[in-house]
Amino acid sequence: MKKAKIYIPNKNPMQSGMGKTDKWVLIYETKDPTSNPLMGWESSSDTYTELKLEFSTKELAINYAKKKKIDFELIEPKKRKTIKKSYADNFLR
Repeated sequence: MKKAKIYIPNKNPMQSGMGKTDKWVLIYETKDPTSNPLMGWESSSDTYTELKLEFSTKELAINYAKKKKIDFELIEPKKRKTIKKSYADNFLR
């Protein structure tokens, strides 16, 4: 049985905007990771780990996983807490 994770990826740390953070992603988990003794790299014979499926809604991702009989783990996004500050607050201590 295949296992997968469904989640919304984090935003790009190189940009301050929240663009491209509304897609849900389904990725497969590796069944048998092995390490290469010569180079120390981690590898796997499972090619499903190379797939990354994007969905516009959580329901579409869940329906796809159920339709294909994939065990999945749903990771809900955490709400971002923003504090409104003024530039003048830097000088009012």
